[in-house]
Amino acid sequence: MLLQHHLKSLRLPTILRESEKVAQRCANENVDHLGFLLQLCELELIERERKAAERRLKAAKFSNYKTLESFDFQAQPSVNNLLVSELMRGEYIEKRENILLVGNSGTGKTHLTTALGIAACEQGKRVRFYQVTELITQLPEAREERD
Repeated sequence: MLLQHHLKSLRLPTILRESEKVAQRCANENVDHLGFLLQLCELELIERERKAAERRLKAAKFSNYKTLESFDFQAQPSVNNLLVSELMRGEYIEKRENILLVGNSGTGKTHLTTALGIAACEQGKRVRFYQVTELITQLPEAREERD
């Protein structure tokens, strides 16, 4: 009971939830106490990273969840598959480079930008997704606040 209290106050919910299962598994596999602690800490870190990624995705406010795997490059032959795959690695973010996608309606711009944003979230970057129409309405409001 005291251990549970300490784990709650230290904000280690995964360790609290998984400790008995991991202890049993470690006992069955003759894993020493350091191995037991390592496994618990790894589970806690994995869960924290998962929750952080989840929070980043929510904060990004994507209109839809779209990934590169679901993009139909054959339907849009003008889209450079190799370039998009390279952009998915996120090096443009580190270099502070901009990406501008221009094209007619229905050419996959929103799909690709969402996929790039989701990839950035998964790489630990904070993202905020805006539609151009949303920015246009916010611009006059921002000017009014500045004046």
